[in-house]
Amino acid sequence: MLRLTSILFASLLWGCGTPSTDETGTTAAAPPAGTDLSSYDLPLLVTLPDAQLTGGSEPQLGWREEEGWFQVNAGDAFRLRISEEPGDFARLKADLERDPIREARVIKEEPGLLVYRLEFPAEPGLVFVHFYQVITAGDRAFVVESDGEGRFTEADVERMRTSVTPKADPA
Repeated sequence: MLRLTSILFASLLWGCGTPSTDETGTTAAAPPAGTDLSSYDLPLLVTLPDAQLTGGSEPQLGWREEEGWFQVNAGDAFRLRISEEPGDFARLKADLERDPIREARVIKEEPGLLVYRLEFPAEPGLVFVHFYQVITAGDRAFVVESDGEGRFTEADVERMRTSVTPKADPA
């Protein structure tokens, strides 16, 4: 009886601990778990980057009441802002066009998303890449954007813009 119990226990451990594989035999990684922002009254999930991408910095999450937005910071290359509003792409584009110091170039434009590059003509190496997107969760709309003070690469922006998703309603 002891031997049968040991075999069953070993089988259970082996079955639970084995990563899944797809048809090609490649091990499929489990999708990263998102940090639930419900406790901040935001029906959103944010997937924070691995510590190796943040220089070991601990994530900082919290409301900036005086500015009216929620911040998510994890190192220098992951800094975003979330505000509850419908978004205004026309205003943003007009602001970018009127900037007297920086030249703006749109990198990617899709419904609900704008990725753009800001350059200083007098300083060719001084480049800032940012994004602005609208995410709908239920009947609420949120603007998720890169921190305006940050200096990000296109890879940083891609990581940030895909990190926030609406939280699924429990069915």
